[in-house]
Order: sequence, then structure tokens, then C-alpha cells
Amino acid sequence: MDTKSLIIDIATTLFQQKGYRGVGLNEIIKACGISKGALYHHFSNGKEELLIACLQSLNEAITEDIVEIFERYPSTQEATHAMVSKLIVNFETEGTITGYTISSMVSEMASLSDPVRMACAQLYQKMQDIYFQKLVADGFSKDAAYSIALMMTASIEGGIMLCLTQKASEPLKTISHMLSKLLKEF
Repeated sequence: MDTKSLIIDIATTLFQQKGYRGVGLNEIIKACGISKGALYHHFSNGKEELLIACLQSLNEAITEDIVEIFERYPSTQEATHAMVSKLIVNFETEGTITGYTISSMVSEMASLSDPVRMACAQLYQKMQDIYFQKLVADGFSKDAAYSIALMMTASIEGGIMLCLTQKASEPLKTISHMLSKLLKEF
């Protein structure tokens, strides 16, 4: 792994675990085993530029994973169930769901930085677009698909946060069950 990728990988994990404000550049430098000069060589504008790179990296990883799951299953209902089940297994085995949520970063930084807000918005929009396309392919009208995709994005992201705060997988299990019922009814 090259130095820039290493910095992004480690910083992403730290930002997700501790939040943007909870992580200093010195902690990132130490965790990466690099010099301050090496960090600034790749991220000359500092911590916010690094955060945006982390969000873009998460964007790619999360959307690739969602696309792979949604292409593997014939219906939105089955794909959604598989995706949420994967999140539940990750939570139950690891005790956390890093790599799949950006809520902590959004709540800290979106109102303070337009570039960060835009990077977060792009990720949520990509997720919604994947759900929307699958719903349209399942025969939902564009209006219904848009509304359901928005609700899916918000529900799953909120469910992840509830799992983390409650230290229990029940919120995602409930969301999976309710989304399945909703998708059957349409």
C-alpha cells in the first residue's frame, strides 16, 4: 500500500471511531508511522483535505459493496435484506460498523465546511441512486422509487447509529423487517 493510501485508510478508521475533532494530525502521523512532512506532501491543505479524501474513499468502498449486493439479488427486497444482514453480522462479530457509516463526520463537519458537506452529500446520493435504480427495475414508479430510496437511506444510516449507541443489533433487525414488509406491500 502506498503512503497516501495508508494515510487515508488509517485516518478514515480514526475519524469514524473518534470523530473529526477527536483526532489530531499528530495521532494520524503516529498511527501511520510517517513524518509530518509526508502527511503534508500528500495533503498540503491539512486535516480537512484529508477528511475529504477519506470520505471519497468511503464513497467508493461503500457504493461498490452496495452495487455488488444489489446486482447479485433479483429484487430490491432481497438485496436490502442481504445488505442489512451483512451490517448486522459485522456489528455482532466486530461490535461496530466502521466503514459503512459517515454520520459522525456529517454531524460534526457538514455545517462547518461546504467541501465536507458536499462529499457527504455525494455519498448519500450515490446510495440513494443505487436503491432508486433497483426499485425502478422492480417496477416502482419513479416517484415511489425516489421516496422509498430516500427512506431506505435514512433508515439504514439511522439504524447503524442506533446500533452503535445502543450496543445492540436490534435496530437494524427491525429496519430490515420493516423495509421487507414495505417492499412487499408495493
